[in-house]
Amino acid sequence: MPKTLTQMATEVLTTADGRAKTALSKKYAAAWFESRKGDSEPIEVGTATPPLNPARPDRPELLSPRDVPRRRPGSEAGRIALLHAVAHIELNAVDLHWDIIARFGHVPMPIGFYDDWVKCAEEESRHFEMVCDCLEQMGSHYGALPAHAGMWRAAEDTAEDLMGRLAVVPMVLEARGLDVTPGMIDIFRKADAKLAIEALEIIYSEEVGHVAYGSKWFHFLCGRENADPKDVFHQLVRRYFHGALKPPFNEEKRAEAGLPPDFYWPLADDMPPPGVVKE
Repeated sequence: MPKTLTQMATEVLTTADGRAKTALSKKYAAAWFESRKGDSEPIEVGTATPPLNPARPDRPELLSPRDVPRRRPGSEAGRIALLHAVAHIELNAVDLHWDIIARFGHVPMPIGFYDDWVKCAEEESRHFEMVCDCLEQMGSHYGALPAHAGMWRAAEDTAEDLMGRLAVVPMVLEARGLDVTPGMIDIFRKADAKLAIEALEIIYSEEVGHVAYGSKWFHFLCGRENADPKDVFHQLVRRYFHGALKPPFNEEKRAEAGLPPDFYWPLADDMPPPGVVKE
């Protein structure tokens, strides 16, 4: 009996090695899109019981954010540390996109919902591999340095709330990537690190789509419940997001992804927009 999409997703989640995980992710993404062609046998979405936490390699050592060493990005060691952090984020993103498929297969959604998140998972897989290639070119590898232990917390907190998952992961965490990636590209441009620049520019371009998919399906669910998307977004982020939304924001790219300023500025640590004096 052929595997369902949620079974495929769970298999990716339970694969520990980063390169093996992303290879399987790309294989299953290709199988899904092949099945969506009219002349191919369709893959059922199905339902599954994914693990609360995905399988992880023995390295990197996972530390509390305050214990992860900080390095100056102007040095070679600092640039390696920055890329290592990006690789860690991208590997978690692969799992996050498969997890939303595996965990919420029981929620009735249009088939386009699965198309979007499979596409995101495939893109995040390529992102991880590109950044790993950059690290290896620089004489390092993913796992060589400690990494942030809290990356999966948003997934745990929203394990039973699809709208909460969409609000926090693509619309907050991935939107933050739109804010910070241009600065990272500048760091590597100053070092004339062509492979890293190319990888980060691809990531920056494709992350806009990931945020847009989050916004699209969040608005779809709000419409189905006849709820105001902005109000629901504020409620869910305040409930599930453990931190502050900190400016500066990339307002142009956020708008391109379907996130207008009145979604995130009210959550920005009670800070006024630029040019407005707080009384």
